Amino acid sequence: MPEKQTIERAHEDAREGKSPSTQAGEFVREEIHHVREGKHGARNPQQAIAIGLSKARRAGVKLGPPPKGTASARKAGNTKRSRQARSAAHRRTQR
Repeated sequence: MPEKQTIERAHEDAREGKSPSTQAGEFVREEIHHVREGKHGARNPQQAIAIGLSKARRAGVKLGPPPKGTASARKAGNTKRSRQARSAAHRRTQR
């Protein structure tokens, strides 16, 4: 879960009209800070960046999908399909 300060900084960037990558940079910055503190086992900066971008997407930053062929791209596809299946099941039960 991102820290409250990080979310506030990202929202402030959005209000100022800054690009989604700038907004996501706040989450990446937080993750790199966590890696340096030893809070979790990300082994390299690339992993910290991927975790930060994932958190930004979950927080509502309008980033594009992850690059094709990566684990996060496969996960994003699964998430989209499961979300569609849940909404279809919800529509069937409401009738």
